[in-house]
Amino acid sequence: MRRIDRLAANLAAGLTLALMGFVAAPAEAGGGTLRTRMNADIRSTDPGTNRDANTDGVVAHMVEGLVAFREDTSIGPMLAESWTISEDGKTYTFRLRSGVKFHNGATMTADDVVWSFKRWLDPATQWRCLTELNGKGFAKIEAVDAVDPQTVVIKLDQPTALFLGTLARPDCGQTAIIHRDSVGPDGKWVAPVGTGPFKFGEWKRGQYIELVRFNDYSSRTEARDGYTGAKTGEVDRVRFNFIPDSSAAKAGLLSGSLDVVASLSVPDLDDLKGRNDVRLSITPALGLTGILMQTTDPLLRDVRIRRALALCLDTKEIVDVITHGTARPNNSALPLGSPFYGAVQAEGYKQNIAEAKRLLTEAGYKGQPIKMIANKRYTNVFDSAVLVQAMAEAVGLKIDIEVLDWATQLDRYNKGDYQAMAFVYSARLDPSLSFEMLTGPKATQPRKVWDNPQAHELLRESMLTLDAAKRQSLFDELHRRFIADVPMIVLYNGSELAALRNNVKGYAGWLFPQPRFWGVSLQ
Repeated sequence: MRRIDRLAANLAAGLTLALMGFVAAPAEAGGGTLRTRMNADIRSTDPGTNRDANTDGVVAHMVEGLVAFREDTSIGPMLAESWTISEDGKTYTFRLRSGVKFHNGATMTADDVVWSFKRWLDPATQWRCLTELNGKGFAKIEAVDAVDPQTVVIKLDQPTALFLGTLARPDCGQTAIIHRDSVGPDGKWVAPVGTGPFKFGEWKRGQYIELVRFNDYSSRTEARDGYTGAKTGEVDRVRFNFIPDSSAAKAGLLSGSLDVVASLSVPDLDDLKGRNDVRLSITPALGLTGILMQTTDPLLRDVRIRRALALCLDTKEIVDVITHGTARPNNSALPLGSPFYGAVQAEGYKQNIAEAKRLLTEAGYKGQPIKMIANKRYTNVFDSAVLVQAMAEAVGLKIDIEVLDWATQLDRYNKGDYQAMAFVYSARLDPSLSFEMLTGPKATQPRKVWDNPQAHELLRESMLTLDAAKRQSLFDELHRRFIADVPMIVLYNGSELAALRNNVKGYAGWLFPQPRFWGVSLQ
């Protein structure tokens, strides 16, 4: 019966792919069109504005910024050859690479940088990261000036450790340097005229977006490293096919209609293991999966009850069951791949049933139910809730799981309207931002899970100082307080899972869960 079901599923998926034009093509020796799958359409081609994660991943192939994240989450040069920072930390002088071409053939100069920044800082653009740099966030850009054709000076109102990281953020569109031809005479967005290794080709909404290799691309000479380093286009085109159904995507991969399927689920990964026509890519990622607890709740405001829940869990067993060994447990808000993750961050919760029971008795817990929200869009979230529920029962904690659709759960999260919640956070590439997504005053930011005034101040200091040793000390103290307060039980960071046809060469995942198709070829 299982074999018949699989054949039927493959037939249906194959029909879907054929109807959408995804027909298998014979392998080519170099060049060709690389076909990959995305689970949904992108929102726009305008970097860092009308966006989501899929949009960021596609646009990153077409545009570039002054700086970019390396694979170890440090900041490296991209369109900037180098930069200097003034002693007071408020003036950044960028020396641009020479000979960089836009997709329309124009040569990039400092004037293009100034024009691009003015567009990003214009409220009408609705740039995702405007509030970070307009004085409402951690700093304000006071001036962007072209000193000469290859030099740009940016002045801030105060020093901040987050400036370069913000410029590099994928969700900020990497603060891309784009040509004026990207917008029309009325200032409205047309299409990205960037400097990336691929340029805009065709977008059929709901079906696919196709990028075309930019033959005049000026690559950096260093090895590929995150979103910086060499970015050579080895294929003629990259087509991102929008296929919501994972079974259809898997069938497309096995039939040869797709070359790469990223963001695999663990069950899909298991199904593809052992095949001789497919290779698997498993890379540690930066996202957080864990259990949130509402510290203003009448029951969970008692830290002893929150700590009892943390101490009843065998985190390693939970992670092994959910990820099938593709991830490691981590109780820290800082991901395992962060350069600021060290011995302090490795200290978390160790299962201690006796201590958990003692804390519950001390707190006067009488078996009151705790309602934990979960969803089934992200199976790892639901599975986490089920395993936590089972382990909590061993110490007398009663947890009832309420399954909501993802949109409703997200709305409840944003309002702080929950008692407990199994939840997943997307990747943050700077450690201050890893804590910032969790930390803040609930009165004005109800989505924040950790409202601790001392933590707020430590976080603010981490955003201001440029000294790495000082930042490490601050993150160490934040971790200790986070573990002591137990506003959330971080379980693990997860992995980016992808499957490739054997003819795909040069593909490599990294900590940020978006595929990169520069340096990738079809043999």
